[in-house]
Amino acid sequence: MTMKTIKVLPNLDVVNSELRQIIQETYDNCKKRLFTIGLSGGSVITCLTTVLPTLQVNWKKVRFFFCDERIVPFDDPESTFGCYWKALEGVIPIEKDQFIEIDPTLDGDEVAKKYVQRIGATANVDRAGFPVFNLLLLGMGPDGHTASLFPNHKALEETKEWVTYIDDSPKPPPKRITLTLPVINNAETVIFVSTGASKAEILKKIIVEGEDYPAGRVNPKKGELFWLLDKAAGSLLPAEMGGSVV
Repeated sequence: MTMKTIKVLPNLDVVNSELRQIIQETYDNCKKRLFTIGLSGGSVITCLTTVLPTLQVNWKKVRFFFCDERIVPFDDPESTFGCYWKALEGVIPIEKDQFIEIDPTLDGDEVAKKYVQRIGATANVDRAGFPVFNLLLLGMGPDGHTASLFPNHKALEETKEWVTYIDDSPKPPPKRITLTLPVINNAETVIFVSTGASKAEILKKIIVEGEDYPAGRVNPKKGELFWLLDKAAGSLLPAEMGGSVV
């Protein structure tokens, strides 16, 4: 059963503070050789480039993966890996090979297949044959998408593959890879960071009304799920569901 926590916090600084605490506790509780983190793009990058340098961790133990990635060169502003490396190089003591990135020179499904190989060579894999990430950090769009899992897209129905390639993303750039729901829901801890008034209505639909959107399908089967929201994003949630500011 998923352990779900929803927190509506006064502002972005408090969101970042809560995010830092959960990541630190998750790391401290990790007994495995490596600590595996799945990163997301968008506004999550801003939060993490603030939070990650404040952690007390053995950075040699950390490996960064990507919940989804745009298939563009790493020097393209749309590259999630490129954005993180640019922000974190020299800020925390990590090497480029600690990021398990895609190969953007490949075509089509080959990008996903190669990324699956890279994940399998580094992450823990359970008896059911799926990787188990220690922590996944997700954002959510105003349309309810998360990672590159968009409403009504066939990728939502994938049950066997770890990673899927899409060439028709409704949000540019169109070519991407994304972790599938079975992998996301196999993580030990998943954190959504969602801020801004543009997210309020969709959060109400997902959390209060139970409508079917990709972000709402994220429910780690044996892990913990956190929704960290600022006051604006959580403004339409009732008090009993976290709608009052902590």
